[in-house]
Amino acid sequence: MCFKNLLVASLFWCVFSISAQNPIVPNVGLNDPHIHIFNDTAYVYASHDKSIKNDKFIMEDWWIWSSPDLVNWTKRSVLNPKDTYIGKAFSRCWATDAAYKNDKYYFYFSEGNEQTGVVVGDTPYGPWKDTLGKPLLVSDLTPTHEYDMAVFEDSGEHYIIFGVWDYYIAKLNNDMISLAESPKKITINNPRGPYNLDGNNHKMPTDDKPFMHKYNGKYYLSWGCFYAMSDNLYGPYDYKDSVIKEKSFAEGYDAPTWPNGFLQGRHGSFFEWQNQWYYIYCDISQTGNRYFRDSFISYVHYKENGEMETIRVDGVGVGNYNANNSIEAEDYFKSNHIKKVENTKGGFSIEPTEKLGYVVYPNIKNFSITTTLEFEIIATESLQIEVRENDPKGEVLFTCDIPKNEIYTFQNRSFETKNLKDNQSICLVFKDAKPQSFKLNRFKFKN
Repeated sequence: MCFKNLLVASLFWCVFSISAQNPIVPNVGLNDPHIHIFNDTAYVYASHDKSIKNDKFIMEDWWIWSSPDLVNWTKRSVLNPKDTYIGKAFSRCWATDAAYKNDKYYFYFSEGNEQTGVVVGDTPYGPWKDTLGKPLLVSDLTPTHEYDMAVFEDSGEHYIIFGVWDYYIAKLNNDMISLAESPKKITINNPRGPYNLDGNNHKMPTDDKPFMHKYNGKYYLSWGCFYAMSDNLYGPYDYKDSVIKEKSFAEGYDAPTWPNGFLQGRHGSFFEWQNQWYYIYCDISQTGNRYFRDSFISYVHYKENGEMETIRVDGVGVGNYNANNSIEAEDYFKSNHIKKVENTKGGFSIEPTEKLGYVVYPNIKNFSITTTLEFEIIATESLQIEVRENDPKGEVLFTCDIPKNEIYTFQNRSFETKNLKDNQSICLVFKDAKPQSFKLNRFKFKN
C-alpha cells in the first residue's frame, strides 16, 4: 500500500449537529477531548467509546466535531484505523491531538497504549493522508509507553509530550511528522495523581494522557485534572493541585465515578478562546459506565499566584446562561480590554484595562418576565454601562448609569430592563471606564 497517496475514505462531512451544554455531545461516547481553535472555530479531536453496553474499552475510530460557540456541535469527520498505517480494523483507538503548521493540519492518534501515528490534511477535519506510513513514536523509543500525546506550540516551534507515569518531550521537525531530537524525560517534583493521592505510590505517581499549555509566561503540565507548573518547558515542574475537588460538583454530577474516585479518568485539555480559558474533560456521571464516557467543559480562572481555581462540574457548561440565575461576571464567552481579578473574599471579578472594554454573554434564556438588571459592583468613579445586542456594535437595548461607590465594597445597583427577548445574547460595554475604576462581580435579572 502506498501511504503517501492514502486518502481516508471514511471521512463523513457534517454528519449531524447537536445543541448541548454538559455533556457537550451527550450519549455518543465522545471522550479524551482536545480542543483547538482554528479559524475562530472550536474543533474537538476525540476518541470514541462504541456503546453504552461496553464492559471494556471498545474504541474503533477517532472523531472530529466543531462548534462556533461551544454549545452547538457538528460532527465533521471520522478517521478509521484501516485508513492509517494500522491498515485494519482496530478496537483500541485511544487519545489524539492536533496542530497546524505550513498551511497543513496534523492529526496525531494513539495506537492503543503502544505507539503514536499522524495523518495530514488541508483542513482541520481532513481529508487525511498517512504520509509517513509508519508510527511517529515507536513502542521502544523510551522507557515509557509512546501514546496519549499532546502537541504544544511555543514561539512557532512544536513539541510532542507523551507517556504514562513518566512523561517525555521532544521537539518536532518543521515537517511535523518527525522528531528533531531524542525525547527527554520531564521531572515533576512531588507529583500526585488518581492512584497516588498521598504521594507514596512511586510506581504510578501520575497518570496517562499528559497535556501542556502556557499562561502568563508559565508552563502547565497536566494529567487529567492534576497539574504542575514550571518556568521552563522542559522542566523541572512543581506539582500544584487538582482543578477538581469535592466542592466542584453540582447535584447529580458527583456520582458515579471511577474505581479510584472522582479524580480518576479526567482526560482532557485546557484551551483559550476570546480571552477566556476552559478545561474540557471526561465524565461518566450521566452514563454510569466508565467505558462509555462523555465530555464536559468548565471555565478556568487563574489566581494571582498562577495557580488555577477549582472548577465547577455541572450541566450548565459554558457559553449559555439562565436569566433566572445569578451570572458570574468572569464567566463570559468573549471580552476585550477586560481582565479577571481575584477577590479578597474569594471568587473573581472583572475590571477594565482600557476604555470601551466589553464582555459578551450569549444564549441567555428566560428573559420573558425580566424587569430589572442588578449589578454587584464597585465603582470608584461613575460610569455608564451600555447593554447591547450580541456585540459592541449591536443595537443599544438600554443603558445603566452607575454612580460612584460611597464605600469601597461591592454594592447592588438595579436598572430597568428594555427590549429583551428570550434566548438573547447581550454585550456589556463599559463607556469611558478608566483602568481599575470599577469591578463587576456578578449580575442577575429580576422580576
